[in-house]
Amino acid sequence: MKKPVVLVVDDEEDVLKMLEKRLTSQGYSVITATDGAEAVVLAKSRHPDIIILDIMMPRGMEGGQVAAELKDHPSTRNIPVIFLTGLCSKAEEKRHGSIIGSNITLAKPVDPEVLLDRIKKLLPDTANL
Repeated sequence: MKKPVVLVVDDEEDVLKMLEKRLTSQGYSVITATDGAEAVVLAKSRHPDIIILDIMMPRGMEGGQVAAELKDHPSTRNIPVIFLTGLCSKAEEKRHGSIIGSNITLAKPVDPEVLLDRIKKLLPDTANL
């Protein structure tokens, strides 16, 4: 079975490394990007199975813009996106749920087990990794 590919996009190097290590240890193939423009290029060329996307990024495109561009492109519009954000607290995430619109949004710092659970819900074929 082919390893599911996860594109992780965050401008914080320590977040990228932590998520890459955790996801790799769970059987996922991980590619990373540190800004929105790089994320768009990688998503269009590599067609990941899922994207974990920071909302607030200081250089160029922020996460919402990246997601909008990918949803407008035929080859990437169906890739599920999980947003990570420091804009809401863990308490707000629990109070309001993690779904905003049709997107899953998780507060930073993200609990790796919660993230893995959300990935498995979006990619049911990976539940047994």
